[in-house]
Amino acid sequence: MLIRQPLPFVQEFVAALDEALRTHDGADRGLSRLQQRWLSFCLMAIMITNSLCWARFERVGLGRYSQAALSWVFCRAKLPWEGLLALSVRVILHRYGITSGILVADDSDRARSKVTRRIAGVHKLKDKTSGGYVMGQCLVFLLLVTATVTLPVGVAFYQPDPALRAWRRRDDELKRQKIAKQARPAAPARDPAYPTKSALCLQLLERFAREHPTVQVKAVLVDAWYGTQAFLEQASALFGGVQVISQRRHNQKVRFRNRSLTLETFSSAIPASPSAIHGVVMNPSTSSSAVRVCG
Repeated sequence: MLIRQPLPFVQEFVAALDEALRTHDGADRGLSRLQQRWLSFCLMAIMITNSLCWARFERVGLGRYSQAALSWVFCRAKLPWEGLLALSVRVILHRYGITSGILVADDSDRARSKVTRRIAGVHKLKDKTSGGYVMGQCLVFLLLVTATVTLPVGVAFYQPDPALRAWRRRDDELKRQKIAKQARPAAPARDPAYPTKSALCLQLLERFAREHPTVQVKAVLVDAWYGTQAFLEQASALFGGVQVISQRRHNQKVRFRNRSLTLETFSSAIPASPSAIHGVVMNPSTSSSAVRVCG
């Protein structure tokens, strides 16, 4: 499929986004005609190629726009990129009459080529399939799940603290040499420029609460990585004490009849049956199915 003219619904969306920009905080400054044509073309190219690649965009556009021109607009155009995502979400919510939903947060690793000097946030990642390491990016993202549509509402790049990584490598080397903990260097303080995944996720949740105050958040779902008491309490407080549901790890402990049991022991010893929690079906018979609820 080749792009000759943006589809009507793409043109309607860009026009609605332009109107939202002009009325947002009394800015009275929307998208120029060139920016509207560029954005419409890029949206079509993303849907057709399922990628964000200027070279592919040039090919599907039959050379109408060169990759140099496309990337120039992206790099040089004075567009409020941070605000565009929030306004785009607001346009979609208004279009479909969405007033409530469930927020789902998670992270994903994206492998890249071995030599990646111009891509932001690239670092060494553990390859789950081979057990080795690859160069790639780690994205922390936030989704809004509603009865009508599921859409991304926030994303951030995670990067490990270089000083902490160097300390861990040195500390592991000293451990192999059987050097006592007291004789090993202490961990350095974390650099605020490299926040943890939990901190990034809380930032995305806080931004959503600030930018979309009219949306009723019914619950927040997160992965086991974020299932700490501090995170659950802060995330719940952002939306007025809603439930924050987190998957539990098999070695975490639960309280049952005044006894402290690991989740693995609890799941294998206590008979249970599937149950529904706010429309999410969980199977407590497996070691990874118990949930931790705050709120």
